[in-house]
Amino acid sequence: MTTRKPSESRIRTRMARTGESYATARAGLSGARTSPKPVTDAGWALRGGLHAETSNVTNVLAHLGGATPARLSEAMLLGVGGGLGAGYMLWEIKGQTPNLFLGFRYRWTFHDWAERTMDRLGVGYQVKTTGSSKTAAGALHEQLADGTPVLVAPDRQVVGYWHLPPEAALAGRGRPVFSGARRSPVVAYAATDDGIRLDDRNLAPLTVDADTLAEARARVSSTKNRMIVVHTVPEEFALADAVRAGIADCIAQLDAKAATVALPAWSKWSRLVTDQRNAKGWPKLYGKGGMATTLLSVWEHVEPAGLTGGNLRDLYADFLDEAAPLLGDSADAAADAAALFRQAAQLWHEVAETALPWDVPEYARIRELVATISAGVAAGDSAVAERAEAADTLWDLIAEYDRKPPAEPDLTRLSEQIQAVHDTEREAVGALRHVLR
Repeated sequence: MTTRKPSESRIRTRMARTGESYATARAGLSGARTSPKPVTDAGWALRGGLHAETSNVTNVLAHLGGATPARLSEAMLLGVGGGLGAGYMLWEIKGQTPNLFLGFRYRWTFHDWAERTMDRLGVGYQVKTTGSSKTAAGALHEQLADGTPVLVAPDRQVVGYWHLPPEAALAGRGRPVFSGARRSPVVAYAATDDGIRLDDRNLAPLTVDADTLAEARARVSSTKNRMIVVHTVPEEFALADAVRAGIADCIAQLDAKAATVALPAWSKWSRLVTDQRNAKGWPKLYGKGGMATTLLSVWEHVEPAGLTGGNLRDLYADFLDEAAPLLGDSADAAADAAALFRQAAQLWHEVAETALPWDVPEYARIRELVATISAGVAAGDSAVAERAEAADTLWDLIAEYDRKPPAEPDLTRLSEQIQAVHDTEREAVGALRHVLR
């Protein structure tokens, strides 16, 4: 089947309108039934991906496993690694708009997902840490010189290519970027004269200055200078047991009573959106400004067009479909659960649309700018200027709309939609329990 390559502007427009990731929007416009052959750079295949953590582990295992039939998809990695989580959290720093975070992955508040998942799969790896940035940089170069890709977690702001504003510029100019939540796991796979080549779901080479990367790796204390070196990938994975263990983790996580990291978080958030008495209620919290920042955060977290990878419900449904042949008599129950998680994904899309409506021209423009940045990261080094210009415009507009919103948000509708997500995901967890019976 021949396909016509869509223009970058059409891809970005579709991303902004639909909330799709770059790869999905490109495939949809080209009519492609399969993904194009990945670009290979310094022996590393840039396969892309949806979510930073799941995709980078998937890509490292694919690289080290070669052409083995045991190669795993990103969906399978997500499911084996515990699947989904739920979380609503605000970080408040005096003088700044409260920073909203939504958690969608299992154990989203921890940084050990890769290790736990690889342990479950029998993958051999080593975690290396040091307090010295110089030592960390030297160790990284040694691994890359040997042709070994390394998982690292640089600060998103400092590493630069997402073009988040510097902290000094945050006051009155866009959303805050809290240090503890900025770590973004990526793969460092080659050293060049210009710097270190990174895989952050990009589809073309993406280079970061070596000193900048060293600074970014040292910035967040919980992952300071950490790197994971994978050295052994099994020829075959014991997937049947791993799949069941991952599903059990997902049920336990979503079904917990914690109002921050489990399904009760969605009900809590639903209430706070319209609560006019609670100090954490949105009418009070954003009554004097900052609403546009928060509405953008909702859209970016929920939709794959942003930098986080989106709500992951569709990807988890894909996992359940892939896992069905391994589940024996529970295959039908897995299909039922997959259908409910796809329904939840659609409800999340509706939440994002209500938060930052496409039919408000000012918000449509913001969405287009976010899509331009994301598409620019996917395009790698060739799109530095374009994504930097988009980011500069984005932060100026967000600051303006924080002071004077272009439209009043429909908080009542937003609250009802979030509660509908909760109810559907509660039903989906019930269906998952039948998978393990």
